[in-house]
Amino acid sequence: MTKEIRLAKSCIGEREKQAVLAVLDHEFLGMGAEVNEFELLLKQFFSRPSICVINGTAALHLALEACGVGVGDEVLLPSLTYVASFQAVAATGATPVACDIDPIFYTLDPSDAELRITSRTKAIMPVHYAGGVGSLREIYQLAESNGLRVIEDAAHAFGTTLDGNRVGSFGDIACFSFDGIKNITSGEGGCITSADDDLLDKISRYRSLGISTRREADLTAGILPDFDVCEKGWRYHMSNVMAAIGIQQFHRRSELADTRRELAKAYDGWLGGAETISLIPNNYNEVVPFMYPIKIAEDQDVSALRASLHADGIPTGAQYQPNHSYELFSISGQSPLPVIENLYPRLVTLPLHPDLTINEVEYISKKILANLRN
Repeated sequence: MTKEIRLAKSCIGEREKQAVLAVLDHEFLGMGAEVNEFELLLKQFFSRPSICVINGTAALHLALEACGVGVGDEVLLPSLTYVASFQAVAATGATPVACDIDPIFYTLDPSDAELRITSRTKAIMPVHYAGGVGSLREIYQLAESNGLRVIEDAAHAFGTTLDGNRVGSFGDIACFSFDGIKNITSGEGGCITSADDDLLDKISRYRSLGISTRREADLTAGILPDFDVCEKGWRYHMSNVMAAIGIQQFHRRSELADTRRELAKAYDGWLGGAETISLIPNNYNEVVPFMYPIKIAEDQDVSALRASLHADGIPTGAQYQPNHSYELFSISGQSPLPVIENLYPRLVTLPLHPDLTINEVEYISKKILANLRN
């Protein structure tokens, strides 16, 4: 291939660039009109309010804080996720409890999670891996029967639906990421959506250092506003620069989602018949794929495959290193996670982003098949 193939990338155009320039020309870069507009668009999209924040990790952290999760509590979540999910739990003082995954969709296994519930368990955080929601219905049933909050880490799943309903439009709490390579981007950024107005009110204050207004300004009388701070808070608000990008990406959401779906379907077509490869059987009428992971059979040399693809200009990844392999989140003395332990050494993530072409998918797929032994 003459063009560099990227594993993932920000896919922005002239409209996003012009929107940023307009904010710069206006010279109000903090949280203002553009953030308000982006939140309104998201509210209409999800049919319930959304609060925009600086990134997806902050969204998870604030959602946990607003649920009252803290020191002494435990939160159940899959170990196969980006470390941001675990760090968001740790930031509250609570303990993230690593759980195993479903071997088909690589999402949280509710049966394994149920075994890890204790008197300290406060919430469940399913991660919508690669855009799919897995056993989300069963997770909500488990949470309801045990009095637990559900905080969906939907960073991969903007635009995905379940039974025709958009992720984020139902359930307890959903947190999204809009970082540079997500299904839509605001450069950085994220949001929390929920029907819990009290929770969203807390998050709205928490994202702005816990500041609340006791008295509005009356400039005609020379009276300044009066503020108070009665709770913890963080500087987690979104900026107008981010929101300007996000607004334009939001308007392109269908185009970007359709491209991701067509690329994933093309991979399925090329790789689906190979006995040495296992694919996630996503229904792309509902799932908007964020990435495209495959599992290589145990009789194949994964390192050799990666090296050969690299030599042919094809980058690969392995999303994600299990969190229980990190010193901070070690599960020494706890029940093992056999599905993840088996999957991770065989996991290869292939390039997927809207600037990839069908011809490049064909090229990548043929190189993979040529490198695997029958």
